[in-house]
Amino acid sequence: MQYTFQVQGMTCGHCERAVVHAVRQVDTDALVKVDLATGQVVVESDQSREALANAIQEEGYKVAA
Repeated sequence: MQYTFQVQGMTCGHCERAVVHAVRQVDTDALVKVDLATGQVVVESDQSREALANAIQEEGYKVAA
């Protein structure tokens, strides 16, 4: 499945790495693309949208509904 998240609070490369790491804690095989300029995170994963969003939020970023 491919999911697109609107993530608030990402401003730098560290933020990008933190989000990618969080998603890969849930699914080690996930493909993650982060666009810092738009705050968009695209994830290809077999995990649920909710599990992926929760992982991102646990890193301290807000995922818009």
